[in-house]
Amino acid sequence: MNLTSKRKSLKKIYEPIGVVLAKSHITPNIITIISIILGTLSAYFFYIHKPFTGALLLFLSGFFDLMDGVVARETEKASKFGAVFDWLADKIVDGFVLFAIGIAYSTPWLTALGVIANQLHTFIKPVAYAEIGFSERKKGKINDPLEGIGFFGRPETMLFIILFAIFEHFKILGGLEFGFKLVVVLTIMSLLQRIIYLYVKYNKQYD
Repeated sequence: MNLTSKRKSLKKIYEPIGVVLAKSHITPNIITIISIILGTLSAYFFYIHKPFTGALLLFLSGFFDLMDGVVARETEKASKFGAVFDWLADKIVDGFVLFAIGIAYSTPWLTALGVIANQLHTFIKPVAYAEIGFSERKKGKINDPLEGIGFFGRPETMLFIILFAIFEHFKILGGLEFGFKLVVVLTIMSLLQRIIYLYVKYNKQYD
């Protein structure tokens, strides 16, 4: 699937909204904070078994997560701190949301496995930056060796959670209990895809 690889095409849809938002003079870091707050609230509503509200808040959190980068570029306020803060914000929201859904709809061990697999799937990227390097950095955005590798990343995870939260609301297709298991399995498979790719392509001694 890998929606991240379709970033350039998807930008045509959401970037105009960010351009308008930039004119409000709101700062990129404030937008990131709003994304974290909405994501944390989403986790809480998933935990108390309010899946539809949780899904709506998660969607809004993801929307603001997209907007901070657009606003940073439009207002020329992109910074190294902003890039790191945005990346950490994603991990905070992901961890809280997956943990809350796992505790509410699954088992403790599967919850732990899901959160760990999700974080490893992302943290393998900076390890690749450090050990392998990257081709280009443009306004805080790195073109890395794993950019198009891994079929189930953050966008797919959020999309599946929102979709199965709606199913949970209407009590169809297994709801979040099944959806969470599916997310965990697909995340692990995608993580293994990244590890295998790195092994095949970079399994050689340092120069």
